[in-house]
Amino acid sequence: MNWKSFVFLIALGGLLSCNEQAKKEEKPTQEISIEENKGKALILETLEKTGTYRQLREKKDVVYTYVYTTPDGKTDSSTEKYIFKDELSYGMYTKHERTFPQLEGSIEQSFDGTNYWLRHQGKVLNDTTMLKRVAFNRPTNFYWFAMFQKLTDPGLTYEYLGTTPFEEKQYEVVKVSFESDAKPKDIYQLYINTKSGLIDHFLFTVAEFNVVETPLLMKVEYEEIDGLLIPSKRKYKRSNWELETADGPWIEVNWTDIRFNNGLQPKDFNFGA
Repeated sequence: MNWKSFVFLIALGGLLSCNEQAKKEEKPTQEISIEENKGKALILETLEKTGTYRQLREKKDVVYTYVYTTPDGKTDSSTEKYIFKDELSYGMYTKHERTFPQLEGSIEQSFDGTNYWLRHQGKVLNDTTMLKRVAFNRPTNFYWFAMFQKLTDPGLTYEYLGTTPFEEKQYEVVKVSFESDAKPKDIYQLYINTKSGLIDHFLFTVAEFNVVETPLLMKVEYEEIDGLLIPSKRKYKRSNWELETADGPWIEVNWTDIRFNNGLQPKDFNFGA
């Protein structure tokens, strides 16, 4: 399987995982002891540092610049806009060499809480194949932005796997999976730095397409925005469960100019309004 296939699967995998959790209200702040569930307790301690989903929702919305670059130099660049309540998602693409490269000029994608929209140079498009791609992109981009805050969503299981060294640092390892009777379960194996208490990197699978034996390794770097730690620099490539990565360059994703509380309104996400 080549890297292009993995890019597609990653987008779909994130979507499959987050769709099961979408639109569920966050429970009150959770408390759990190490004795009850050490894996979940460690994640809750991490969220005390990064910020919880409740704190994220208090920011109302976010606007930021998203740049995704693949090893062959193809780039997507968009202005992303999300409303945290109901997980509304919008992207204005000024560069879309991966996403609809056949279209010239800017494109807009949106999810308004019910419908997916695609607009090209001001004209709404109703092509079903293209809208399926929008249905992959919009929830997935939202999910990746809020992933750490959503690690206490309903329907997750946690398993503490012990400690391990990596790149001269020590990590607590927590396996998180998604409960589902109807679909294969994706796995996120999180590596929590014992000194900082932050997730420096994680392995993840896309079980729906049998991408399990060779997971993907995602490394992140944080920046502080309005009291929250946001993993704004990310890169990933194929790996194994021992954190040994494949040869070749990384796929890189960067978020810049992150701004909360922009006064976005739900009608801004409905292209038919």
